[in-house]
Amino acid sequence: MKHWRLDDIAWDRFDRSRLDPSLVAIVKAAAMVERNGTDYGTYLGRVFRDDPAFVAAADHWAVEEVQHGDALGRWAMLADPTWDFEAAFTRYKAGYQLPLLGREESLRGSRTGELIARCIVESGTSSYYSALADATDEPVLKQICKQIAADEFRHFKLFYDHMRRYLRREKIGLWRRLRIALGRVGESEDDELAYAFHCGNEPEGAEYAHDRCIAGYMARAMGAYRYHHLERGIGMILKAIGLPPRGRLSRLVTGLSWRFMRRRQRRFAAQVSAATG
Repeated sequence: MKHWRLDDIAWDRFDRSRLDPSLVAIVKAAAMVERNGTDYGTYLGRVFRDDPAFVAAADHWAVEEVQHGDALGRWAMLADPTWDFEAAFTRYKAGYQLPLLGREESLRGSRTGELIARCIVESGTSSYYSALADATDEPVLKQICKQIAADEFRHFKLFYDHMRRYLRREKIGLWRRLRIALGRVGESEDDELAYAFHCGNEPEGAEYAHDRCIAGYMARAMGAYRYHHLERGIGMILKAIGLPPRGRLSRLVTGLSWRFMRRRQRRFAAQVSAATG
């Protein structure tokens, strides 16, 4: 059962005077990526086809992801009445497909690896929506993002618990787990988000350019983060790998990651500024 429904959102509290156009742009992109959760659910169903308990959990997870997309898309249409979420999502689906669709085995080499990768994604999304909730003064978007962040934290626990179960069978080592985690973090700048930004914010017929679109998305998204958002996400990632989520290592990794993120955000912002001239 869903923990909340679209009707639970206080849509009548929408306040146009508190809109931040930079957040509207990334919410449009996030809406499409979240809405695409059905494809991920299909993929997970194939990879874990002989594990009915996990497949049922993954199916429920996918339903909640689609609801996240629907909530964000509905809000974005309030923020920009000229925007058509369904049309943008149709365009997105026509131009982008997950590279893992059709696979019968995990892209990560093992089921444990697949679940680690899912934990990394949920670490990022829970911290990201927490950051968006804190960055916006618009009450409806704040409510939506808080609900989604709570869901994503719960999803992390779902995948983490199943990961621990599979780890006891497959016994993949720490270094391999670390490589899987780092690889999944690196995929955050792939075409999935960039093409969603393109379909959400650029006119139909405009030529897609990955570098321009990922800069447009990341400059805004990274700008929403504060140190404590990243700190929480790093702790979750370390836990998924099998390392202490708090302590000296966590502080070191968070500090380095914060400096790296700030540098990347400035570089992306400079790209956006140069492109809009």
